[in-house]
Amino acid sequence: MGVTFGWGPTEAAVLARDAACLVVVDVLSFTTSVGVAVESGTAVFPYRWRDEAAVAYAAGLDAALAVGRKEASPETPWTLSPAALRAAPPTPRLVLPSPNGSTISAEAGDATVVAASFRNRTAVARWLARHGYGSESRPLAVVASGERWPDGSLRPALEDLLGAGGVLSALCTLGPYALTPEARAAARLWEATENPVAELHRCDSGRELYEYGYPQDVAVAAEADTSETVPVLRDGAFQETP
Repeated sequence: MGVTFGWGPTEAAVLARDAACLVVVDVLSFTTSVGVAVESGTAVFPYRWRDEAAVAYAAGLDAALAVGRKEASPETPWTLSPAALRAAPPTPRLVLPSPNGSTISAEAGDATVVAASFRNRTAVARWLARHGYGSESRPLAVVASGERWPDGSLRPALEDLLGAGGVLSALCTLGPYALTPEARAAARLWEATENPVAELHRCDSGRELYEYGYPQDVAVAAEADTSETVPVLRDGAFQETP
């Protein structure tokens, strides 16, 4: 099959073995944040954890290091919040820790990595089609990041399933593609959902962000098909690539 779909870092590593391109979908909030930052001209370096090693990594790159949402300040306004990144002054380089989306990006091996969300799902599909991904000679894997339970195991997340399905559905409108049953089911879920944006606000992760006081992050993530930016991982950083 030319187009496959999977969940989380473990399956991403397996699918990446045979994929020419891996699309990572972490709607709330890694890939949405990557898109917002790249739109402003920032090169985004994914990193798995926000720890002392991340501090050293950012220093070695002469890059800003994103902090936790509650740790933001005028001196360090960059966080995993897409709304905060939109409001913050652009920085040339940003290290963006994320245990889900960043980890999947690191598992891609030699595959080209693309960051997708609701905001750029159609732009990503057009970019994939233009570069021949999804064919038998250039297989494509779309991976929904999901969240994690306290024990570290995967917690499937509706927002990422819908985001992945949105990309796959848009891709299918551009030509005949051979999808695995899993990829086809994800695309059909997007098509069968009357209002995916409304579900983003109502799903578990969306409600959590509301409860934590960050409804604006859900609002930014819900801006479906408003972005033409396609962040591609190149030289260790997500950047816009023709």
